[in-house]
Amino acid sequence: MAGRIRQSDIDEVRARTNIADVVGDYVALRSAGVGSMKGLCPFHEERSPSFNVRPQVGMFHCFGCGEGGNVYQFLMKIDHIRFPEAVERLAQRIGYELHYEDGGPSRDQGNRSRLLAANKAAEAFFIAQLAAPEAAPGRAFLGRRGFDAAAAARFGVGFAPRGGVLSRHLRSLGFSDDEIVAAGLAGRGDRGDVYDRFRSRLVWPIRDTTGQTIGFGARRLLGEDQGPKYLNTPETPIFHKSHVLYGLDLAKRDIAKQRQVVVVEGYTDVMACHLAGVSTAVATCGTAFGVDHIKLVRRVMGDSDDLALAAAGEVVFTFDPDEAGQKAASRAFAEEQRFAAQTFVAVAPEGLDPCDLRLHRGDDAVRALIRAKKPMFEFMIRRTFAGFDLESAEGRVGALRAAAPVVAGIRDEALTIEYARLLAKWLGQDPTETLAAVRAAKRARPGERGAGREERPGGAQRPETTDGDRQLSLAALPRDPATRLEQEALMAILQFPAEVGEELAGRALRGRFEQPALATVRDAIAVTFERNAEPGWVEAVAEEAPEPFRGLVRELAVAPLPGRADSIDRYARSVVASLVDRELLRAKREALGALQRIDRAAEPERFAEVQRRLVAIEDERRSVRGE
Repeated sequence: MAGRIRQSDIDEVRARTNIADVVGDYVALRSAGVGSMKGLCPFHEERSPSFNVRPQVGMFHCFGCGEGGNVYQFLMKIDHIRFPEAVERLAQRIGYELHYEDGGPSRDQGNRSRLLAANKAAEAFFIAQLAAPEAAPGRAFLGRRGFDAAAAARFGVGFAPRGGVLSRHLRSLGFSDDEIVAAGLAGRGDRGDVYDRFRSRLVWPIRDTTGQTIGFGARRLLGEDQGPKYLNTPETPIFHKSHVLYGLDLAKRDIAKQRQVVVVEGYTDVMACHLAGVSTAVATCGTAFGVDHIKLVRRVMGDSDDLALAAAGEVVFTFDPDEAGQKAASRAFAEEQRFAAQTFVAVAPEGLDPCDLRLHRGDDAVRALIRAKKPMFEFMIRRTFAGFDLESAEGRVGALRAAAPVVAGIRDEALTIEYARLLAKWLGQDPTETLAAVRAAKRARPGERGAGREERPGGAQRPETTDGDRQLSLAALPRDPATRLEQEALMAILQFPAEVGEELAGRALRGRFEQPALATVRDAIAVTFERNAEPGWVEAVAEEAPEPFRGLVRELAVAPLPGRADSIDRYARSVVASLVDRELLRAKREALGALQRIDRAAEPERFAEVQRRLVAIEDERRSVRGE
């Protein structure tokens, strides 16, 4: 068994890794000031971005829930992996060869790594098998659905041959039966024998947002196959169907760029959309679109309560017009207001799904389907009209009673009034009466859907800010000018130590601080400052600080600094210089007081000494100010 990874390698991998690139695989990040990026926190549900990343410092911190740390800690938290595996994954990402204390390589890189490796090997095996004679039914299926060999290669589509072949192949690569079963690639019979889960089926790889294959979806091809039409990887340590969306690895960058996501119902629909130019399409994997999928989409899209961003964002659902599709629409509508973005529904003519639409009418028809989307609320309101004869008074009254609760569920008051007006128009009724019916429906459902869009779930409590073992935070600090100056000076020293310079930083760190919590952080910085050029220096500062102050250190290290990118070095020096100047001003005041108390005739030497000190203080002030 390999020893521990050498500390020098741990530091080197961290220094070579841009934390923003790693976090960006999970969260849509946008600029939040000089050297700072911001997005929706992946560790708690929130409406407005409070998750900050500071690439230059190599740290992240959420000002909403308090989670923070370096790039290793981010991977450990988000993927639930051990520290060695986080180091090994990042080393592999940048092509860095790790060394271990016993001098040997690591064979067992952790359970998660082994399961990912097994899935990766299986994916390559399935792709190769698609060209085999046995896979002819799979190739024929793809052809009938309008997909050629290039399309299959683009999406990694493969073929699972008859039983036993995959397991034997993986054993030949060094994987144990336990690993093959744990990865969801095989199962165990009553007698403990191992059998391939996917047999004689077309196979799609399911990848996480980083592009790692974590599972598969397999389509039945043969009549003698008595299994379900689609068979997915079961729940495993790395595959949780409620937390993954097929195609998100391919779509995430365009989703973030276009601020649009299109939710379709199957693997071939995702393929059809992407090939037709709708590159923001994703699909669930054997489960309904739920709350965890929404959290995932919101993070990737950067969905925020910011009015400008929310208005620009689009979530488009495509549903089949059959009963299953209608149920899916109802489930999506039940969670619609978890999005800040606008939600829409797109239903193809004649009940065609995107794959059939592309096959029969071409790529333009798929793009037109998305352009012709209707707002989710309009779709659901019109759906309630089904079964009512709107030509009769009784039918219109019944339709109003059915639709009013839908409109009453709209959180935005202005939007409620607008849809009440539209409802009156669609039913040919008086708008005042329609609005009254909606108000009555809203009163009949107190608390069920809330009163305003801003009240949607997702707000997080800030970390505790009292003394003791609970974490202090920037939010708990006073907002007076003196505290603000101390805070920004420490931010500048932590984030831009080289720009501030050793001499100026040293002067500031030797000075007095009015705010006790910031004084404690100053002490932790002072005792570690000689290591400021080393990777992980900010973490060393946090470790040096008492436990309740460690979160405050991390916040100071990532909080955005004011100033423009082209002058951040001048700003960093300026704010620290202002703090030093404040300390010098205090020293000047004390010296002037001493001078007034001295009897010059009785103590001429002491008087002269204080005068010299005053001159030295003034010289130092001019130097600090750059005069």
